[in-house]
Amino acid sequence: GSPMDRRHFFLNGTLAAGLAGASAPVLAAASPTLRGPYVDLTTGKGNMLTLARMHVNLDESKVKYGSATGTVFGVRPGEAIRPLFGAEVVSAARGWQQPDGSWRGLHRETVLYTDLASGEVLKEYTNPYTGEKVRVVDVVNDPWNETFEEFERAPPSYGGLNKTAPPPRKPLVLPWREVGAGIVSATRYVNLYYPSALQPDKWPRESAGKFNQVTEVFAYMAPLADVQDERKTSLVYTGTWARATPWMPWLLMGQAPGHMWYETTMQGFDSLDGFKPHILAYMEKTHPQMLEPPPKESWSKPNLSSLEVYARDQKPAPPKP
Repeated sequence: GSPMDRRHFFLNGTLAAGLAGASAPVLAAASPTLRGPYVDLTTGKGNMLTLARMHVNLDESKVKYGSATGTVFGVRPGEAIRPLFGAEVVSAARGWQQPDGSWRGLHRETVLYTDLASGEVLKEYTNPYTGEKVRVVDVVNDPWNETFEEFERAPPSYGGLNKTAPPPRKPLVLPWREVGAGIVSATRYVNLYYPSALQPDKWPRESAGKFNQVTEVFAYMAPLADVQDERKTSLVYTGTWARATPWMPWLLMGQAPGHMWYETTMQGFDSLDGFKPHILAYMEKTHPQMLEPPPKESWSKPNLSSLEVYARDQKPAPPKP
């Protein structure tokens, strides 16, 4: 035959002879990138699976825990921003896959406010702006449920108060990037402006006004090798959660100019050991049910934010003496 035929035979013959006396070759695993080998972070499906594994466990028998810990600041015109107290978020969630491939996160969330010096949970607080001693109200969101799907999420309705039209359906793709040391990072923003459940005529001391202006900023960071490891049904991650929101109703600021700013570090983890010991002890004593996610049968929508829960559960404060 031709030289090409002989070369073809020679290479294949050599390869066959070499493999005959050896075990099957071990294929090197593909190096993880944003596009694989398990999830493609440039697609809606890849983002759905990644965010679901951060917030719940794809193993439906397991609980996923989350925390955020940081400082709440007061922001007023004409003066420096002032740290007021600490914030500790405690959450417990379970995943529940839906027939269309999306995931539901059944989730309970508690927010505690703490003394900046001692870290202890506050039950009362002297408002530095007014000098008034006020009762601190823990946030108990039971449930706070969410859906993880391939498309961008519609804004929360907060009990029908937020009537913002949902955006056109488009794939959910966060701006993931490699930031060095094998870490991937992305940021997500939620910007809302909707009628307040705390209207000034009924809640003159608690209401910051007729509308809520709220922004939340989530930044996620996780090892790329974990993101691309199909065996990891849960991703242990860290990041930040920041929030601009009206004055806490229990501060009794009324319609005074200004707002609050939360700046926290958040984490997701797979056991109760991830919480600060004194925060876990406080939760076990005062809100033990919030350390368990809701049962599957209890899926309910819509969710309420802390402001709507306050309006539902509290009574207007008497006029200031």
